[in-house]
Amino acid sequence: MKYYRSHVLVCVDPECLQKGAHELVDALQDELVATGLIDEVQVLETSRIGGCSLGPEMMVYPEGVHYVGVTPDDVPYLVEEHFLKGRVVNKFQMPTTKVVDEELGAPTQKEVRIVLRNCGKIDPENIEDYIAEDGYQALAKVLTEMTPEEVIDTVLKSGLRGRGGAGFPTGKKWQFTRQAPGDIKYVVCNADEGDPGAFMNRRVLEGDPHAVIEGMAIAAYAIGAHQGYIYCRAEYPVAVSTLNIAIQQARNLGLLGKDILGSGFDFDLEVSMGAGAFVCGEETALIASIEGRRGEPRPRPPFPAVQGLWNRPTNVNNVETYANIPQIILKGAEWYASYGTEKSKGTKTFALAGDLNHTGLIEVPLGITLREIIYDVGGGIKDGKAFKAVQIGGPMGGCVPAEYLDLPLDYESLAQAGTIMGSGGMIVLDEDTCMVDVARYFMDFTQDESCGKCTPCRVGTRRILEILTRICDGKGQDGDIELLESLCQEIRTNSLCGLGQGAPNPVVSTLRYFREEYEAHIYEKRCPAKVCRALIRYEILPDACTGCTVCARNCPVNAISGERRQTHVIDPDTCIRCGICMQVCNFNAVVIE
Repeated sequence: MKYYRSHVLVCVDPECLQKGAHELVDALQDELVATGLIDEVQVLETSRIGGCSLGPEMMVYPEGVHYVGVTPDDVPYLVEEHFLKGRVVNKFQMPTTKVVDEELGAPTQKEVRIVLRNCGKIDPENIEDYIAEDGYQALAKVLTEMTPEEVIDTVLKSGLRGRGGAGFPTGKKWQFTRQAPGDIKYVVCNADEGDPGAFMNRRVLEGDPHAVIEGMAIAAYAIGAHQGYIYCRAEYPVAVSTLNIAIQQARNLGLLGKDILGSGFDFDLEVSMGAGAFVCGEETALIASIEGRRGEPRPRPPFPAVQGLWNRPTNVNNVETYANIPQIILKGAEWYASYGTEKSKGTKTFALAGDLNHTGLIEVPLGITLREIIYDVGGGIKDGKAFKAVQIGGPMGGCVPAEYLDLPLDYESLAQAGTIMGSGGMIVLDEDTCMVDVARYFMDFTQDESCGKCTPCRVGTRRILEILTRICDGKGQDGDIELLESLCQEIRTNSLCGLGQGAPNPVVSTLRYFREEYEAHIYEKRCPAKVCRALIRYEILPDACTGCTVCARNCPVNAISGERRQTHVIDPDTCIRCGICMQVCNFNAVVIE
């Protein structure tokens, strides 16, 4: 095996690729050859490191320096300074937000990486990199030093709750599965990540697959299972490929398969690919899909811990839950429980998206406030605009307004605010967002993804979507708000699975916090955010218009009239409200009324 003194991991996620990541890799390789360093510095490609919005980004090890915004033209200077002279180039370093601990007076970072500890640090396709970071030591510990009951007790004491959204105590789920009668049991990893704007699971699978494999092997030992399945959507081809490579590497080293580490314990894994149905994120629908049946949920109880895959006791956790396990075993339950709040222990990964200066993947201790995430970690709202709301928990989550900025991020507090933790999607919305349109967008998604098995979800979500669409089209009627509230309650109460039960959340939360926007749409025929096309109109300011004719020449429907050097006018009956006139006007003469 060849050894290098430095490793450079370059992010090749789509956003970084768009900004020239492949060109950066080529420039680095060429410069290392030119300077004679090609045998000392290895350049590797990896998935998201955490700062794609400032990309292209790369990590340099062993120093752990995070560079962003480097262009091919910058490479000769960077190679000379960092790899020849050993000096960190400050101007390319990723800006970090630090706060001062009032008690200790020492600078600490907001982020704490447990699940993401190896992402962007190791080569995910090299098991030796993972082993060098204490990989599989936790598995060795449980197989040689701990009984299954002791493993479950450790997980219970850590306070780890399922990171898939429901927040059920992980140790209790393992305990139920172990106690369920039956000689054949299974462990399943739910990697069917389908929330809009969410990519937490994908990042872990692509950047640190062995952490998930090790966590599943430990779970299998604890509950008495010998076979596991990772259910991953086919839209994640890199994750699927990386997982299959990692599983084979683990088999080759005797870390999967028969008689693992000479302990007498047998356990093996395989990847099962889904076709992208959002409902398969629900555990009973996921199980049906693995079995080769249509991905539809079934009533519970019996729960999968008692009757799951092929009617055998089955433990289902998501990617992030399993990735936490090795560190909990190695460092202890007390260490893990030292992060978070009394009832919500540990850290949580979030995919920050929306109107933020710094979007991307983060991992923070539970109990951190929304304000800290949005302004300290996310860098605040883009273009200096005001914060309006944050949508948390994916399409079945709710919208939390500015008055909850100091809300601690834990399961109980979010529930009181009318939303859920979900798998970790977090979409930040600025002052120019129409909350009725946001509710319509998420309802459109959940209605489309409904499996159709139960009437409340199949029909109810469609009725809600029709009403929201009508309101956004300027055709809202008296009584629509009350009808929405009634439908939401019926769907929540009577739907079969979590998709239908959670589908009304965006509507319920926006009605709760932004009711005046619904009223403006319905009774005043006005969209306060000036987003809904049917409720806005474009006008040209006479004092600002120079008569340059650019707007008229670009209007696709000839709705703008006026002679050269004279004030132009928009015909509201002809205008289709496409906004092109506003985009091309160089004098800010076109406004939305």
